Amino acid sequence: MIGSNSLWVERFQALDDEVMRGVAYVWWDVVGRLPVQPKENQITMELVDSMFLWARRNGLHVEYQFVPFERGADGTIYGSRFVDMAVTAKGYVRSLYLGYECKRLNVKRTDGARRSEARDYVDKGMMRFVKGKYARDLPLGCMLGYVMDGDVQWAYTKVTAAVMSHGQALGVQGSPQPAPSIDTIQRFVTQHRGDDRSLEMRHALLPFAGKSASGLRAGRQ
Repeated sequence: MIGSNSLWVERFQALDDEVMRGVAYVWWDVVGRLPVQPKENQITMELVDSMFLWARRNGLHVEYQFVPFERGADGTIYGSRFVDMAVTAKGYVRSLYLGYECKRLNVKRTDGARRSEARDYVDKGMMRFVKGKYARDLPLGCMLGYVMDGDVQWAYTKVTAAVMSHGQALGVQGSPQPAPSIDTIQRFVTQHRGDDRSLEMRHALLPFAGKSASGLRAGRQ
């Protein structure tokens, strides 16, 4: 990237706000097309497919399992990793993307109890941004939490506790800070410091169950 890092952060922040408005616009239609307990990839594929027309109208492109291009020391381009979902803006090169790693939360177990999955959210989601597997040269990364039982507050409590208990490994700076909700999407922000960069992570918790979801499913039966 060329130019002020703070300006790039502001651009990515504004893009994330726009993307979350798009997610909110299609979300309950996405939920209504899925079974009660779908896999993470099923949800993400349905979300990306549902956002295609919205993204095109807004000059954006949304892609499932996005592989960013990187340039090796010898100058050759390669792609060796993917992030669950990514958004690029018209006219931007492929290396400038807003990446979203997606995780299920509050998952129902076979014995009927629920498991928060906050540890996986941190270890297999956030940590991949912090360690540079995703958004290696970018100042901002995003997490989507699919809250399977709709209890967003419990998911928020568990995730933020997991973030702080892994604060040293994540390079957490300060505590999680709330961000404005968009429709039923609860959001918060964490700041991180690695060996060679600062990173902002923006989190969105999406209720998979709830009044709107029940209405959609009832209408399909």
